[in-house]
Amino acid sequence: MRGSQVWQDSIGELQNLERHPVGRQRRGRARRKTIAMTIRKIRCFDDLHSIPDKGAPIVTLFSGGLDSSYLLSFLFEAGFTNVTALCVDLGEGVEAGTLETTAQRFGAELLIEDGRVEFADRYVKPALKAHAKYLDIFPVSSSLARPLIAQRAVSAALERDAVAVLHTANQSQNSLRRLNTAIAAELYSGLFGSPYEYSALSREDKARTLARYGLSYYTGRKLSGDANIWCREFESGPLDNPEDFKLPEDAFTWSRRRDGLAPRSISLGIEHGELVEIDGQAVAFADAIAQLNELVGSYGFGRFLGLEHLDEGEKVLEVREAPAAFILMQALRHLETATLSANSIILKQALERSWTLEAVEGRWKSDVKLAAEAGILSLTQRVTGSVRFDIDHQSCLPSSIRAEKPLYITDRDAWEIEKARERGTRSRADLLRNYSDVAPEFTDRLPVMESVA
Repeated sequence: MRGSQVWQDSIGELQNLERHPVGRQRRGRARRKTIAMTIRKIRCFDDLHSIPDKGAPIVTLFSGGLDSSYLLSFLFEAGFTNVTALCVDLGEGVEAGTLETTAQRFGAELLIEDGRVEFADRYVKPALKAHAKYLDIFPVSSSLARPLIAQRAVSAALERDAVAVLHTANQSQNSLRRLNTAIAAELYSGLFGSPYEYSALSREDKARTLARYGLSYYTGRKLSGDANIWCREFESGPLDNPEDFKLPEDAFTWSRRRDGLAPRSISLGIEHGELVEIDGQAVAFADAIAQLNELVGSYGFGRFLGLEHLDEGEKVLEVREAPAAFILMQALRHLETATLSANSIILKQALERSWTLEAVEGRWKSDVKLAAEAGILSLTQRVTGSVRFDIDHQSCLPSSIRAEKPLYITDRDAWEIEKARERGTRSRADLLRNYSDVAPEFTDRLPVMESVA
């Protein structure tokens, strides 16, 4: 069995600890230290079988989806008796009852933590300022969530002296390397990783296993997905083949068009690059995202589609819905254009690309990301004002861009007259300089005058 040999030198030490208890905390630290000296990563289901102490605490990320539910069933069947199923609620709408039913069926403790506000303020805000879109195709989403999820998972593991932190990403999902990178960045000393990295099971096989335990509602699921308050994304199933795919309308939640809605306007107030008001009313950022997802999405806006690369260059198709991101990125860019010079915007876009690449690759603490973020923050300090959109089922376009410190012209005729007067009145020295630069041979032919109008 893969990985079993690496445990042989460690079993005796663990057994001695159990025979001579010196406190749960010390035993837990010793477990993590012993495990760290053998195999650090969990990469297949055989690796889980190789853990000698089936009573050792384990924390596994749990969304209630097919993969995380199957992992609970596997741990249960393998004899693990101290499993915590951690769900970090990032605003996707957790069905606590369903999660509790599945966790209890497999003898796991369900732990639901609310990360909605922290996720919005610490991760989505800087991503919005950075206009974080993958290759300018769709908003970056799950990449933003991985550091927070990893932090919560490691925190739960340390509180329980857990020997392992598990997740369920596979090789066709970039979350595999992002979650592993994020957990490693927390300096967790125990095992971590996904048994799905080297163990590939069909959706049908996993669903059949769960059905044996009375969890038959997984059988009809074809799509894999990930969701948070910023974005809902879908992959696999009917999206496996980019050459021929169709996503059912009922897969969408926020961007499903609602008939009978009258056209309306919506005003977004922005201070220093951050959304602070909707239609003149102050609103917390997390609440604003949820409000805009519902409002903008009800007119059918906010859908994205594109191919995303894997770590060795292959591409997979993803579909996303993010109505709030759709309108907020437009609003911020319009206000930046109204406020910043062209050179400043060009610089900011270069910094945005660097920030987004570091975030996508999970390098949240890199010097490049920190430097890019500092530059973006500096440039957005003067971006204050409002943008009003007119929205109906056909279009969602600005009808007002109002900056606190604008660079735009509000009356072009008046500006033309003023500039003509200003530029038409020149001193002889100015004229001589201009003519000498362009045609020095004509300098001596200029009439003698103090100014011309």
